[in-house]
Amino acid sequence: MTPTRELLEFLHGLELERLPPSVVAAAQNCVLDTIGCALFGSPEPWSRIVAAEVLAEATKGSSTIVGVRESVAAPAAALCNGTAAHGFELDDHLDEAIVHPGAIIASAALAAAEAVNATGPRFLLGIITGYEFANRLGLAMGVTPSQRGWHKTSVAGPVGAAVGVAKVMNLAVEQMQCAVGLACATASGTKAFAAGEGGGMEKRMHAGRAAEAGVRMAQLAARGFTAPPRAVEGRFGLLDVMAGDSAKPERLHESLGAQWAVEHVYIKLYPCCAWIQAAAQQLVDLRGPQPLRPDQVKRVRVGVSAYAMAQNGNPLPQDTMGAQFSIPYCAALALTGDPADPAAYGNAAIGDTARRALAERVEIFVDPEMETAYPRHYGARVELELVNGRHRSAAKLDPHGMPADPCTQQELEQKFFRLASRVKSSDAASQILAEVRRLDHAPDMCGLAALLKP
Repeated sequence: MTPTRELLEFLHGLELERLPPSVVAAAQNCVLDTIGCALFGSPEPWSRIVAAEVLAEATKGSSTIVGVRESVAAPAAALCNGTAAHGFELDDHLDEAIVHPGAIIASAALAAAEAVNATGPRFLLGIITGYEFANRLGLAMGVTPSQRGWHKTSVAGPVGAAVGVAKVMNLAVEQMQCAVGLACATASGTKAFAAGEGGGMEKRMHAGRAAEAGVRMAQLAARGFTAPPRAVEGRFGLLDVMAGDSAKPERLHESLGAQWAVEHVYIKLYPCCAWIQAAAQQLVDLRGPQPLRPDQVKRVRVGVSAYAMAQNGNPLPQDTMGAQFSIPYCAALALTGDPADPAAYGNAAIGDTARRALAERVEIFVDPEMETAYPRHYGARVELELVNGRHRSAAKLDPHGMPADPCTQQELEQKFFRLASRVKSSDAASQILAEVRRLDHAPDMCGLAALLKP
């Protein structure tokens, strides 16, 4: 039996009532966080463009696009919602796997659940199994694909989504395996957005395209469309092509049931790249409760992994995507403003002359401790020297929100209400929260889906 088949048979046999309550609660938290991100992202231009394109095709179906009255076919809804949820760098993350799961898995599972009128428990099973497969596939790939310029979220994402959707649709294990094989053929997405020349909107759709592919491939498998059985770990399979000799297929099936991916997600607090959060959090602490003026700062140094230095070192971002991936800009922002404020990554804020000058003075270096810890930890070492002579420094392996220093339930819900408030009243947001909390007993997804419309 191949590692993929062993993992699929394990996931195929899962039933919600036999899982630890903490796993079910964690899955509900993942859904809540993703919905908050999708609600916040739904008015953004990239989300509106994708929704307009989908609606122009007049796709028939019963699946919901967040913020849109019309219902569409499940793959189209997954594309729109995945794009919205991944649209402002606020969605959850699996650290060592280097994958954003929620925007993909939750978007795909919701669309599929509406299409087949699945129950809340079946939807949650889709979340748990999709996260599990995406995480294990990301671990099996290792860091090589990222270093080559692949965006692992959109490489592992379609496959994880296909597994989650197959679980929602209650497909046979053979069909689930075909869905995986078909989804491997859709895995793609490069990191050109991080090249430092302006990221545009491309990355925003990576999760949407992965969610769309996961739904479509599972639907094709349900109709009898077949795929190579060793599309993951076989010759010319996904691991062979993406990771080569550094692939670790054993990570697909090791210690099944010992821990669950949904219980080890990184809940992001700032709308910027995951590797920047530790530096930004520490600089906020070092500066004190009030922002500094740029002219008060004499020197700033940030020590990170070599990968973060190479990917996130651009001091002069050209657009929002570039700012969210720039250590120098985010460090300057953490010292002089509020890195939790999405508006601080808009064009007006990016163009602030004094802040850009400070960003150019931020020194980035490879810190040996952070280099050794990556990718299990997304840490940073920061040093701040002020014009008045005060010198402060700090180091942290895991930013707040990571599994080693997780958000509290209160913090997670506060984040949801803050994001949802962009398009929903407090009462409507409270209703969404209540619906998510009762998903483990919900007869269908209609109640939750209705609340996501305008």
